[in-house]
Amino acid sequence: MKKSKEKKRVVILGSTGSIGRSALQVLNNFKDRFTVFGLSAHKNYDLMKYQIREFKPEFVVLTREETYKELKKEFSTKRVKIEFGIENIKHMVSLPEVDIVINAIVGSAGLLPSFATLNAGKTLALANKESLVMAGELLSNLAKKKNREILPVDSEHSAIKQCLLAGKKKEVNKLILTASGGPFYLDKKIDFSRITVSQALRHPTWGMGRKITVDSATLINKGLELIEAHWLFEIPSAKIKIMIHPQSVVHSMVEYMDGSIIAQMSKPDMKLPLQYALLYPERVGTDNCFLDLSKVKALTFLKPDFRKFPGLKLCYFALELGGTAPCVLNAANEVAVESFLNKKLSFDKIPLLVRKILSSHKVKQNPDLNDIISVDRWAKDESINLIRRIGR
Repeated sequence: MKKSKEKKRVVILGSTGSIGRSALQVLNNFKDRFTVFGLSAHKNYDLMKYQIREFKPEFVVLTREETYKELKKEFSTKRVKIEFGIENIKHMVSLPEVDIVINAIVGSAGLLPSFATLNAGKTLALANKESLVMAGELLSNLAKKKNREILPVDSEHSAIKQCLLAGKKKEVNKLILTASGGPFYLDKKIDFSRITVSQALRHPTWGMGRKITVDSATLINKGLELIEAHWLFEIPSAKIKIMIHPQSVVHSMVEYMDGSIIAQMSKPDMKLPLQYALLYPERVGTDNCFLDLSKVKALTFLKPDFRKFPGLKLCYFALELGGTAPCVLNAANEVAVESFLNKKLSFDKIPLLVRKILSSHKVKQNPDLNDIISVDRWAKDESINLIRRIGR
């Protein structure tokens, strides 16, 4: 396969999820600059079948065996190469034809593909925040070793990256991550023990996947983004603040030492940070992402309520502990959220479970990748066992 000199070849991991679908829309707007080389997904057969026909990738990987077998049969005589499993994802992102990898896999499953992407010297556009939460120091060091920058896709981190262009790093007083607050922040009478799955999935401003939507409802998502920001921008946790901003118009801010605050504002649309990452450092005009300030009636900012949302404070605590602590926090949260979605754990017990697993873990400093993988598995097993004991 001869590598195109004109177009950059892009792999999208998690192409059937909300971020992956948005990424394909962006790439479709820039057909003269990008081509879709590879896609990966877990089990969405119908959507992947459509994406293969629409975008004509050369390589596709599925991580659910039944879906893989169905698609392999469907496209048995076609040009696309269809493979199964994480090892083939790592192989796909490492191919010499690939220029950019958008990692939009949900959860800890995105960790090894992030490492494989950087190891192969590719540009990593990262939507999988768990990679940096679990192994931020290792991944950051690898990026430096390979002389590659990790380009953030989360709207908050994209905003901070843009705001940091206004000054020097030594002039930064604090990073300010904004959070919508999810569906429950402004409800003073809500009983967290009675929250249903459908209630937790009603995010007020963003349309996202189920796991991240629940994380936004507990505010743990913002805590994970705190850890991500620490590693992306090399800023200590004491200089990273979180503000609740229900309108989701200001995506984040940087406060400089002279008191100036630089903010990035736009419509809450993931296509904009995706486009910024793909075209970085260039900006290109669009016709569908403009914010009409005359329609923005108010911009509200509130301090986070750590007592109401204890999961957020746990994330600060895990980052301060360092080592394997953030990995444990992430693993326990993944199991807790999945259990809530499957109606095996009540909403209010999500942060309780995370705290119990984190408190039972003996933190290891300076872990290697094998340590991270082992600790992730331990924390998940412990979480599953604890859920069996405490239930709903």
